[in-house]
Amino acid sequence: MDDGLIYMSKEAYDKLQEQLTELKTVKRKEISIQLHETREHGDIGENAEYEAANELKTFNEMRIRELEDKLSRSRIVNEGELPQGKAVLGTTVRIRDLDTKEEIDYTLVSEVEADIAQDKISVSSPVGKGLLGHAEGEKVEIKVPKGILKYEILKISRAGK
Repeated sequence: MDDGLIYMSKEAYDKLQEQLTELKTVKRKEISIQLHETREHGDIGENAEYEAANELKTFNEMRIRELEDKLSRSRIVNEGELPQGKAVLGTTVRIRDLDTKEEIDYTLVSEVEADIAQDKISVSSPVGKGLLGHAEGEKVEIKVPKGILKYEILKISRAGK
């Protein structure tokens, strides 16, 4: 899946679209008003409020471009088209660390949905990539910066199932 495309759920796509709309409409207008008001405070060359508002504008425009880029490269994953019984985008994978015997569940998601606090890992991450395409009962070795992680895949399930 490293073809420049970003695979994501419909929910993630809609969330990015909402963020983009918010930045382009509400945030742009707020920043424009702020810039106008700070310009009236005198020499803009020595106006810290104006500089701060201008930096905010720059950051907002960069974020807009970033979201537009992600949305243009995104492909919504249709769960029905994904292989059954394999670790793929949208599945929850229960693994056992073969060294510590600890078990953990990870949900494989796109990079824009990743949230380690919720055990959602990106399919672009080393562990996510290492699990992709494998089935229950398989043992995998995943190279990470700290060395090699060894896991056994105990269970694969789909969200809500």
